[in-house]
Amino acid sequence: MNRRLLLRSGLAVAALFGLVAGLWILSLPPASAVGTPPAIAREETEAALAALKPPKRVRPLIAIIGINEGTETTDYLMPYGILRRADVADVMALATKPGPVTLYPALQVEPQATIADFDARHPEGADYVIVPAMHRDDDPIIMQWLNGQQRKGAIVIGVCAGAKVVAAAGLLDGKRATTHWYYLDELREKHPTVQYVANRRLVVDQGVATTTGITASMPMMLTLIEAIAGRDKALAVGQDLGLAEWDARHDSDAFKFTRPFALTAILNTLTFWNREQLGIELAPGVDEVSLALVADAWSRTYRSQTVTFAATANAVETRNGIRVIPDQFAESWPTARRILPIGNERPAEALDQALTGITARYGMRTGDFVAMQLEYPR
Repeated sequence: MNRRLLLRSGLAVAALFGLVAGLWILSLPPASAVGTPPAIAREETEAALAALKPPKRVRPLIAIIGINEGTETTDYLMPYGILRRADVADVMALATKPGPVTLYPALQVEPQATIADFDARHPEGADYVIVPAMHRDDDPIIMQWLNGQQRKGAIVIGVCAGAKVVAAAGLLDGKRATTHWYYLDELREKHPTVQYVANRRLVVDQGVATTTGITASMPMMLTLIEAIAGRDKALAVGQDLGLAEWDARHDSDAFKFTRPFALTAILNTLTFWNREQLGIELAPGVDEVSLALVADAWSRTYRSQTVTFAATANAVETRNGIRVIPDQFAESWPTARRILPIGNERPAEALDQALTGITARYGMRTGDFVAMQLEYPR
């Protein structure tokens, strides 16, 4: 009798949970409202460029900071790769302590220095500090270091959900800002004095810049290059990336938590038994921007996880000097589960190819699901 009662109670709870979940999903909007992003006045663009001018050095020093236990893949590697290929500044990829930086959702890299090393070499501080999204927003070492860099005159740039880290350090209080669409409500709830600016991929206010989702670091870095070295240089780098034009335009209404987004997340998670491990071969000189975008995209399907492999267990150096630690030592990888080698295609093209491959393998909804996470206009 007790067993029957427990069974009935369990079924009742399950039914109630299913009903609540179903009602919640039905309450979500059926689709995002896609429109034409509003134009940006030239005066606004010029003001942003003026605010991003190098504050101290003719050739600026740029520090990209991450925590060892979890820093967003593309937020960390894409600014580094873009700025290094521009060669308009000295760029260093830092970590809070010695040892590898585990990036999420994929890749593991060796930082070029710790923040202690950086401070010893450059007691006057950086010109710019780029802050990616991190697993922990309020790491005490990061908080102290960011405030110290700002006091030394650095311009702080929060990429994607890195805006939450910048806000936790108190550097966004009373300022205009933006962030990844998924974390906007959290940012506004925890930091009510932050003034959210809609329909902008990047916002600059009083020595602090912020961006929308992950792929927004590309136009942000091109804007920074233009502020440092002029429009022609930025255009040349943009062409090299496969991005013919860019500005702060953004359609915020196109990126929302919708019913298809939620259903795709749930259904893809439920197919856990069919989750694939896909291999990316690490080759010396691989473009770190393309590598980051491809590995990031394929690891956000909820159906697959990328791992890197190489014929040696040693770290492999990328085009611009980042050392990537292979996840596995292997001479080859099964063809059916191998992501096409990252060749000479430009990074924007590599991302488009990855999204096309994801759509072909898992369907249009999963392709859209990944693009939405990357806040990438398709």
